[in-house]
Amino acid sequence: MKFELEEFHRNIPDEEILADMKRAAAELKQNFLTTRQYNEHGKFRSNLAIKRFGGWIKAIEKAGLGRSKTQTDKWISEEELFENLEEVWTKLGRQPKHRDMQFGVSKFGPNPYARTFGSWRKALESFVAFVNREEGISSEQGIKDLQVEPVSKHKTQRNINWRLRFIVMRRDSFKCKNCGRSPATDPSIILHVDHIKAWANGGETVLENLQTLCSKCNIGKSDLE
Repeated sequence: MKFELEEFHRNIPDEEILADMKRAAAELKQNFLTTRQYNEHGKFRSNLAIKRFGGWIKAIEKAGLGRSKTQTDKWISEEELFENLEEVWTKLGRQPKHRDMQFGVSKFGPNPYARTFGSWRKALESFVAFVNREEGISSEQGIKDLQVEPVSKHKTQRNINWRLRFIVMRRDSFKCKNCGRSPATDPSIILHVDHIKAWANGGETVLENLQTLCSKCNIGKSDLE
């Protein structure tokens, strides 16, 4: 039996490693690459890239490759999951079910929620608890929490954060306050949260000064102001 030493890769240029990663991905006809795939199809081992670039994710980013769905899911923050859930809830006009997250309505499937929170039900409970922390905000509290620079005549920021937007839409039953239309019955309807007293006229971003309008009614209101 003939014994041979494996090739020593310490002095391999970074560019050669990255080029080989791209080649392996192209060979597999995909724009992402896992460590297992690279170990099977690459000229080098994934450990070399990990050590050289400080991690596999950093290595594939350096190579200009994307992440697999599993890799992407691991990097989704709770804030991103909650914001996506708010968007889905608003589109449906009701509490999303597990199956709703699989049919293109949602940016993420149910699995990232289960991994992050333990189960789909616990994800919903965490979302509701998170949003409801804002429910008790009064005008004064909202002004205190959203205070801006003293030079401004406003006491709150103009932008409506997604939690407050969701609270307003839920209060308004996910329907336009003007025409009553809802995405739940007409998927073409897009809802906005609008200042009742316009920001430009001194209106503040507080619950009492916000309402749900569809895009058509919102544009019509703007034309009248």
